[in-house]
Amino acid sequence: MFDAVHNREGGEDEAALATPFVKCLVRLIRAQDSFGAWEGKSDAELLGDFILTKEKRRAIPIIGDPDPDVLWRLNMFYTAVGLAIEERSGLIASPMMEISHEGFGRVLLTTGRLVLLSKTLRDVHRFGFETFWKLTAAGSKLAGDAIAVIDAHPEVARGL
Repeated sequence: MFDAVHNREGGEDEAALATPFVKCLVRLIRAQDSFGAWEGKSDAELLGDFILTKEKRRAIPIIGDPDPDVLWRLNMFYTAVGLAIEERSGLIASPMMEISHEGFGRVLLTTGRLVLLSKTLRDVHRFGFETFWKLTAAGSKLAGDAIAVIDAHPEVARGL
C-alpha cells in the first residue's frame, strides 16, 4: 500500500495532500478512528488505499464483488465531497448510495430538494485513483460542479 505512494515525487504528493479536499477527506477518516489505531500514521499512509496504480488496477479482475473496505473508501470519498460542498456553500449535502453486490449503482448528493450530483457507479471493486493529484482533482471537480448547481438554483437549494 504505502510503498507505491513513497515511490512518487515527494513534493508533488505533499502539495496534493495539502489541498482543501484531501485535508477534508483526511479529517473525515481520522474521525472514524475510535481506537487510535491510525494516530501515528501520516496522511499519505491513511490515503494510501485510495491510490490504485495502473499495475494494481490490472491485477484486479474486471468483474468482481466489492469488499467492505472498498465500499467504506467509496463512502468516505463521497462524504468528503459533501463536506467540501458544505464548507463552500453553507448547505448540508448528503450523499446517498445504492450499490448492488456486483459493484454497480448510483450515488446522489442532495441538499434536500435539489440534486447536486447524480453519478452512475460501475466497477466499484476497482475504485481508486492513480495519484494523489487525481484524487484531489476528482473530489474538487465534483464539489465544484455541485457548487455551480447551487449557484444556478439558489432558491431551490436553500428551500425557499
